[in-house]
Amino acid sequence: MFGIISEETFAEIVKQTKKTVLAAISRNLHPSLTRCIDDVVQETYFRAYKSLAAGKFKGDSTIETWIYTIARNESLRMNEKNRRVFLPDFEILGAAPEYDLGSLDNALQNLPEKYRSVISLRMEGYSEEEISEKLNISTGTVKSRAFRGREILGKLLGVETS
Repeated sequence: MFGIISEETFAEIVKQTKKTVLAAISRNLHPSLTRCIDDVVQETYFRAYKSLAAGKFKGDSTIETWIYTIARNESLRMNEKNRRVFLPDFEILGAAPEYDLGSLDNALQNLPEKYRSVISLRMEGYSEEEISEKLNISTGTVKSRAFRGREILGKLLGVETS
């Protein structure tokens, strides 16, 4: 329906659909991933632009419905991506990494800030060196806080850590 799309046309589509996209994200992105909202919005519009430019939008639904679906799918994809990144850290506890994000989020909120900040950055994929720089602490401190934070999380989740 659109084929080659001008910047002006796409800018108008973004303006027309931004509330719809944010609604889809707020309904589907896990609350612990609010830091990822901008990434999901960007990926949503990137995919929409590519599809529009390739003529894949056929007009069987409204543009808002179509972009809502893309935003929902991108939110779900981000949930899954972050679930896979974070859960392997719990293998150190000797537990199968099968926690739902809600349980992890609740446990994470109950961690003391000094552990939560390190664990949260690990969840985002930062290395120990990057966390050290961001928090202005030594890498040894990062390692010990990550270890202790995982221990506390394990207890909060009911995992034996002996």
